[in-house]
Amino acid sequence: MKSLHSYCKILIVSILFFNVQQNIFANDSKTEIFTPYTKVSVSPGSTVNYSLDIINNNEQTINENINISNIPRSWNYTLTASGMNINKVAVLGSKKQTLKLKIDVPYRVKKGYYTFYAKLGSIASLPLTINVTTAGSNESELTCDQKNMEGTSKSNFSFNAVLKNKTATQQQYALMASPPRGWSVTIKPNHKQATSTEVDANGTKNINYTIKAPSNVKAGTYKIPVKAVSGSTSANMELEVVITGTYEMSFSTPTGLLSAKITAGDDKKVELVVKNTGSTKLENIELSASKPKNWEVSFDNKKIESLEPGKTSTVYATIKADKKAIPGDYVTKITAKTSEANQNLSFRIMVKTPMLMGWLGILIILASIGGIAFLIKKFGRR
Repeated sequence: MKSLHSYCKILIVSILFFNVQQNIFANDSKTEIFTPYTKVSVSPGSTVNYSLDIINNNEQTINENINISNIPRSWNYTLTASGMNINKVAVLGSKKQTLKLKIDVPYRVKKGYYTFYAKLGSIASLPLTINVTTAGSNESELTCDQKNMEGTSKSNFSFNAVLKNKTATQQQYALMASPPRGWSVTIKPNHKQATSTEVDANGTKNINYTIKAPSNVKAGTYKIPVKAVSGSTSANMELEVVITGTYEMSFSTPTGLLSAKITAGDDKKVELVVKNTGSTKLENIELSASKPKNWEVSFDNKKIESLEPGKTSTVYATIKADKKAIPGDYVTKITAKTSEANQNLSFRIMVKTPMLMGWLGILIILASIGGIAFLIKKFGRR
């Protein structure tokens, strides 16, 4: 009878233990960790963000430690919710809690697959795999959000770039640019002009490139390669400047002299030079003159069909003074004009007394003196 009693005790304990195990197994099978993307491919230096749902399908609340295991030692991660770092999570029955997992892949890493686990105590585990597609131990990067700019030859083109050191050690970079001939490039790391700069391991440095085109540059698209070079790594990119063109000209005489002497009624032939000082071809340059009353101005070529940048064209203007012009200074304004630009010059003419009139005046004076002398001689004796 006693042995039967002992047997019953053992049987009851076994049944209770079996039920507890069943309940634990049932509880475990109803708790899970979920994220939709469990295997991703990235490059070195990338950041991978996961949204982890802790789902409790049981009726009872669970309260378990949560951690990320098997992650490489050089990798960093944070597990947060509501802006706080999370180490343990409680989930009501038939509810879920969402955590944010951020994985920082280092720049110095070998190519390959890396698998780690999000674990909720001993009741749930989710494997996550990151495929690092390339090795990243000796890489640098030079980037610019705005690589193309447009303006005239008088514009300053300012490009803001970022130099990123993707290596595991500090780098001393030489900063270089290869602009077209006649162009200038000013390089300023962190707003100070320099030809080199240091960048910490996995760090960045802001670099400004200010580009200036020569004044006589033609309209068009120009490429300016820039580089950052250290002893073990380098980065480069190409900046682009589009010159829209300027319409400018100069207008004068070959010597720059803008005056002459002339006798009333005579004419003066003046050599004029029109030069295209802009960066775009000038077309249909018309010449005109504003002259004193009764004067005449004519041109051997009143219209220049076209003039390329940097080129000159010679035109002759003939200025004829009024034959009744009295001695003095007279100004003739001559204009060279297109629909986009115009220039004018003021040419001063000094009118002299005609030679004949001068001699005639002298003869009149001499005759007057002679007449007076005769009268004095004739009447002075009486």
